[in-house]
Amino acid sequence: MSRSKVVLVTGGSRGIGAATSTLFAAHGYAVCINYKSNALAAENLALEITANGGQCIIVQADVSDEHEVVQLFERIDRELGQVSVVVNNAGILRQQCRLEDMTADRINTIFSNNVTSYFLCSREGVKRMSTRHGGKGGAIINVSSGAARSGSPNEYVDYAASKGAIDTLTKGLSLEVASEGIRVNCVRPGLIHTEMHADGGEPERVERLKSIIPLQRGGEPEEVAEAIYWLASEKSSFSTGNFLDLAGGL
Repeated sequence: MSRSKVVLVTGGSRGIGAATSTLFAAHGYAVCINYKSNALAAENLALEITANGGQCIIVQADVSDEHEVVQLFERIDRELGQVSVVVNNAGILRQQCRLEDMTADRINTIFSNNVTSYFLCSREGVKRMSTRHGGKGGAIINVSSGAARSGSPNEYVDYAASKGAIDTLTKGLSLEVASEGIRVNCVRPGLIHTEMHADGGEPERVERLKSIIPLQRGGEPEEVAEAIYWLASEKSSFSTGNFLDLAGGL
């Protein structure tokens, strides 16, 4: 049976996505945990959520693939009901390097996974939530990065640029659907303790850089999840097209 509120969290099986899935479930949302390849992490998270009385499904889908995104939303329609919140969180990093060493394949892979996926999931969410299409309204929260502001020189200029695109998507889409009952906002995490840093070749990156953070520590996924939940809730009902930086003062 569907509950009144349904949330999709892309990349929802680990890090910020897992913390967000857990928090929404604790607040009574039926949660769709999307994952690309780590089935075990998704299954363990689902077991934890259901053990605590929550409702969720796990759906494997590459959200950079249009066909798989359509199938993902159709499954949510069937099993949970109409989505009311879309959290675009899925994203990837590649090994740290300078731009001069980046290949077209790497750049295109980063943009497909980090940008195209957000466009596709936002599109399907709008089709369901917009009052223009008979929906009841809702919220889209995009997970960008502090890298969109810093540019991540010598490490991830491609990743940073992809997140800059998400900032632009947030602003443009928020204006496009503001009169249709959909709010679109964005969080920009800074140095957060997640497994993603290992994907870039430096698992302890946060520890190396924490001294430059005014708060003198890295952030936790749960702190980002709280901001995402606030932006989805009625407590932020007058907020759209806005950005919440969670970077410890950077």
